[in-house]
Amino acid sequence: MAQKPSIPKGTRDFSPNEMARRNYIFDTIKSVFRLYGYQQIETPAMENLSTLMGKYGEEGDKLLFKILNSGDFMKSVGEEELAERNLVKLTNKLCEKGLRYDLTVPFARFVVQYRGQLQMPFKRYQIQPVWRADRPQKGRYREFYQCDADVVGSDSLWNEIELLSMIDMVFSRLKVRVAIKINNRKILTGIAEIIGEADKIVDITVAIDKIDKIGIDNVNEELRSKGLSEEAIERLRPLLEMNGSNEEKLTTLSTLLAESETGMKGVEELRTVVEGFDSLGHNCVADIDVSLARGLNYYTGTIIEVKALDVQIGSITGGGRYDNLTGVFGMPGLSGVGISFGADRIYDVLNQLNLYPEDVAESVKVLFVNFGEKEAAAAAKTVKILREEGVAAELYPDVAKMKKQMGFADSESIPYVAIIGETELQEGKVNLKDMATGKQETLTPEELVEKLKNA
Repeated sequence: MAQKPSIPKGTRDFSPNEMARRNYIFDTIKSVFRLYGYQQIETPAMENLSTLMGKYGEEGDKLLFKILNSGDFMKSVGEEELAERNLVKLTNKLCEKGLRYDLTVPFARFVVQYRGQLQMPFKRYQIQPVWRADRPQKGRYREFYQCDADVVGSDSLWNEIELLSMIDMVFSRLKVRVAIKINNRKILTGIAEIIGEADKIVDITVAIDKIDKIGIDNVNEELRSKGLSEEAIERLRPLLEMNGSNEEKLTTLSTLLAESETGMKGVEELRTVVEGFDSLGHNCVADIDVSLARGLNYYTGTIIEVKALDVQIGSITGGGRYDNLTGVFGMPGLSGVGISFGADRIYDVLNQLNLYPEDVAESVKVLFVNFGEKEAAAAAKTVKILREEGVAAELYPDVAKMKKQMGFADSESIPYVAIIGETELQEGKVNLKDMATGKQETLTPEELVEKLKNA
């Protein structure tokens, strides 16, 4: 028996109707990116593992999909090495390439590789799939699209403010109510300093980044396992449970972090970004969240995460400031900041809330019925005229019963059906039927073009 076709867990097929919905999301995001002066680039699906490894922290490295070397990939591995089962060592020998984990690290590689051709500051956007060897679950996929916008070569906090405004505009256009959570990595560094655990900043940020998923008690348990003292954990708790308005949180942070120079710099940066965003006006909720850590190690300043307010799902957008990501590729000191829209989760949100425009799946505006050779030839000429005028039109390819052809138009949600029968052929006209109302009218080809262009 033939094996039933299937796809890997954590991946999805998309039908034409689903692709129409996804393209609505992509087009909405692209249109906002372009309004803000961002330019599109693309990078390969696979990168050298040397480009990817060590950029996402230990947990991120585990989630990289590695690609076995082509040919006899076992030739450089001895029996003793296989028996030793040192996965890191084996990976280095068996794999030279991996699927990209995100779009930010490949972008950093791109900037360094083409630095002589780029005008700084450089604003780019990129919409492509990424892959993570994660455990599939609702809202979490192994293959998914990211829609990134980054600006490098500028330290100005106006970049962060602009990115927040972009997020607000995208979700306003998609009609999704969101809350933007904002923090600063320097604040987290300051917190680690004042609780006496500055050397464990990575362990602290990785743990507290899971607070929404596992709760503060489990976060504290993870911190204990990393060697944090009970005193440090108790001093950390009130900071993670901070309440009040953004202004009240900033005041509290200024008091608590007064002895940390790095922490105070983070507070001032956060104040500038939040007040600047508020001054421009926005539809979303903007909330300072000190527990927000964004587990990726390359963030150094502002960090951003977006949650949908009306759907239970993980973050649908995230990002932040990274001061030296390009340094690992030989170009130190180049600051950047960026955001990434999770298109697949946004797709799930819009599906659950049914927020797509009514005509989002409409691909063809008019279907011409096929009555026979002469009628089809005349219809084909009219179809060509319509297409040249920017109207999507289609001729049913086979001579078939009228009921079957009308049923096809109805199943494909085609709003109009055009009929050129014997009478219309003689008069040089077209009978147009509105599928929604049932109304029919006879038009000249010129009148038909005008009507459908404005429909």
